Amino acid sequence: MDITENKIQELQVIEQNLQSIYAQKQAVQLELNETTNALEELKKSNDEVYRIISGIMIKSNKGNLIKELEEKSKLLDLRIKTLEKQEEIFERKSSEYRKEVAESMKNSKN
Repeated sequence: MDITENKIQELQVIEQNLQSIYAQKQAVQLELNETTNALEELKKSNDEVYRIISGIMIKSNKGNLIKELEEKSKLLDLRIKTLEKQEEIFERKSSEYRKEVAESMKNSKN
């Protein structure tokens, strides 16, 4: 197996990792949107609020729920930033490997 084949395989692994990161980021963004919407609705509501735990609706403290959702939102935000950093790293690697593979294939044709 020559260097080009190795680079192509490494590029494929990087691309798979990127796809995984994209999927994770999308899922976290969706959860963040749901949390943000729930937080907005909770802030608009009166003091009588409920939460669902294992399919059972239980009366809860509005202040505690707001605090929990704000914390969850911060954690999800942090997770998105982490995934974006990973995404940048893998995109940079992917770009470098593509150039190397293209250059190697170009040189092997000559």
